[in-house]
Amino acid sequence: MNRPETSIRAIAGAALPRGGRIGVLIVNLGTPDATDAPSVRRYLREFLSDARVIENQGLVWKFVLNAIILPRRPKAKGRDYEKIWNRERNESPLKTITRAQAAKLRPVLDAIDPTIIVDWGMRYGNPSMDSRIEALAKAGCERILLLPLYPQYAAATSATVCDAAFLTLLRLRDQPTLRVVPPYYNDPVYIDALAVSIEESLKTLPFTPELIMASFHGIPKSYVDEGDPYPTHCVETVRLLRERMNLDETKLMLTFQSRFGRAEWLQPYTDKTVEALARRGVKRLAVVTPGFSADCLETLEEIAVENADIFKEHGGESFAAIPCLNDSEPGMAVLSHLVLRELQGWV
Repeated sequence: MNRPETSIRAIAGAALPRGGRIGVLIVNLGTPDATDAPSVRRYLREFLSDARVIENQGLVWKFVLNAIILPRRPKAKGRDYEKIWNRERNESPLKTITRAQAAKLRPVLDAIDPTIIVDWGMRYGNPSMDSRIEALAKAGCERILLLPLYPQYAAATSATVCDAAFLTLLRLRDQPTLRVVPPYYNDPVYIDALAVSIEESLKTLPFTPELIMASFHGIPKSYVDEGDPYPTHCVETVRLLRERMNLDETKLMLTFQSRFGRAEWLQPYTDKTVEALARRGVKRLAVVTPGFSADCLETLEEIAVENADIFKEHGGESFAAIPCLNDSEPGMAVLSHLVLRELQGWV
């Protein structure tokens, strides 16, 4: 008869532990794999089929999505992506920048523990969160720190990242422990990085803006009515940024962009405000997008192209889209600060 300890060793040997490593996964929204209509269609289908993004996934929405949006929208969106595409890497700037952020985060963590694995993924599109979490688990990570690259929390962004992560864990028998970096909309390091980045960018402009507009991605007002804290976070970010830069509401405005469909979204709308400012006689305008951690279609095309055109068509003269924090020194200071803070107790 086997001794008890011998049986235990045999059982343990059948499923060796992963090795105690830690993984850090930074996650952004996502991007099509290419600018052609089929690639954009695949991306939009995944994105717009998420019940966090479009909460009412009923028959009416399914008809609109499959009969109207997906047959018509991808070609036009593909042309927009063409304007900003990174042709050297044949990918969107969002993918290029997120990869660079992960690459610059690695040496920071190597100095603390060289066994920590840093990776990056997208909520929609590739590389998928699912594939990266599974890869970290297979690489021996017993613990994974998840960093959604959204300073302000919204169910349609931060929460859906967590949804996807736990869906992946649902399929794993030997689950790694998951920790999620909380929203950082009021973090002093983030606010300071925004201020420094804006101030440095303003110095490079050939004109002095009459005011700065802080444009955040919008969400439907109904989501807020149901309890989403997103606009409260945006307002607090701008309040702290005004305080840090010694600006008042007339010099640093808050607006919301990227509305979709006929429902009411958070106001004031960026495009309508840009037009109104130009009509009012404002000639020089700068726009910053504090809710985006990396430049993407919404900043490089919607703000820098579409809204610049709106401004100039209605009497404006000089328009500047201030770059996101991206993988700049201030931007990486934020990501390093968040990761090092949340790894406490693990390293």
